[in-house]
Amino acid sequence: MALRDITLGQYFPGSSPIHNLDPRAKLVGMICYIVALFLGSWFVTYAILLAVLIAVVAVSTVKPKALLRGLKPVIFILVFTAVLNIFYTPGEPLVTFWIFTITREGIVHAFFMVVRIIMLITCTFLLTYTTSPLALTDGLEHLMGPLKKIRVPVHELSMMMSIALRFIPTLIEETDKIMSAQRARGADFDSGNLIQKAKALIPLLVPLFISAFRRADELATAMECRCYHGGEGRTRMKQLHYRPGDILFMLGALALAVLIGVLGHFRF
Repeated sequence: MALRDITLGQYFPGSSPIHNLDPRAKLVGMICYIVALFLGSWFVTYAILLAVLIAVVAVSTVKPKALLRGLKPVIFILVFTAVLNIFYTPGEPLVTFWIFTITREGIVHAFFMVVRIIMLITCTFLLTYTTSPLALTDGLEHLMGPLKKIRVPVHELSMMMSIALRFIPTLIEETDKIMSAQRARGADFDSGNLIQKAKALIPLLVPLFISAFRRADELATAMECRCYHGGEGRTRMKQLHYRPGDILFMLGALALAVLIGVLGHFRF
């Protein structure tokens, strides 16, 4: 797996209807979709959720190749989850060998679990692909606004989440450069056992941590030079306003969650 396959936190500018949605509407829509994923429990519900996700991806004009590339880092998690569900779900035995038993219910449950994780990761990637870090920060801060009444540092939390997402691609690019430089000096990151591979990462981790701390210090200095003192009394150049399309999108996402909940409860 190449480091360039990790696409979390990247933003692909565009002018699609999904790009133009209010970030709060996209956050609410993502939350409703995730709730619907956990409410779904049989083939029809997952088919509906998959159809909705494909439609949103098509409207967003984000290339499916970018989404598939982003799934490569979680292949191990998907395989591990599927194996656990296949071998440790009780039900009607199909194959038995040694201490392992494959059941019909285990295969079905593993399939639905893998599909659920894939759709969950895809909808999360779609949010970051179509929403700039600044817009995402503003949307999070607005949605968590009521928490200010109980003295929760909403602005600071939103800013930290946004900065973390923003710096993921930067750190990945920095890691790739350091690995290329170390390989040119004879470093080997691929061969050997687990302990040897861990030791080989030391020449990579030390400069990476130094670079990350340097970037953090430069960012803190830049924010102090611009008189940044948190969210108290701050204004915004772009004000967020709900439009009819945003309201319809949120209502549609809420209706989807309700529909999946009803279908999951009453199997026809």
